[in-house]
Amino acid sequence: MQRGKLPRVWLLSDVRNDAALADSLRRLPRGSGFVFRHYHLAPEERRRRFGVLQKLARARGHVVALSGDAALARAWGADAMYGPPSALRPAPGLLRLATVHSLSELGMARRAGADMVFVSPVFATRSHPGGATLGPARALLLARRAAMPVAFLGGMTAARAGRLVPHGWAAIDGLSGRAAGRVLHIRRKRAPLS
Repeated sequence: MQRGKLPRVWLLSDVRNDAALADSLRRLPRGSGFVFRHYHLAPEERRRRFGVLQKLARARGHVVALSGDAALARAWGADAMYGPPSALRPAPGLLRLATVHSLSELGMARRAGADMVFVSPVFATRSHPGGATLGPARALLLARRAAMPVAFLGGMTAARAGRLVPHGWAAIDGLSGRAAGRVLHIRRKRAPLS
């Protein structure tokens, strides 16, 4: 997979969307991205669950990323590794996806050769209740300084993504269940940010 061919829409796994993941993966547009995290599972169960979801994702042509190091991602047959920029290491044959929350982390991701960054959290999110957010204006400023493709993460929905075009987006709740099928209705014109 080449950097220019990266998906614009990414579903992230979490304990709260686990029951809906199979349905969500089927509803996402073909060729979307899927980041398997599932930190809550024991290693053996995590590996088994990854295999089941990877098979579903591949049947829909989705790119599959594993949160973890390159050796684990390669051993499990993932297309990409996902994590903080400080964890990125050379990984021939794998895409390297980094989560960034600041200009400093964006610089780290750039120096590490990340293929894509997830700028987060743009909006308030259930993953980090009460946590600080970037807001759309600051997130867009970070995206403009990125030297690689960007997906916005954190409280994202299809409607919010439509206002942050031309960048991609990622979500847990915003792409779970029926919400995954509404991705195709994103407006392509910029609207005022709120």
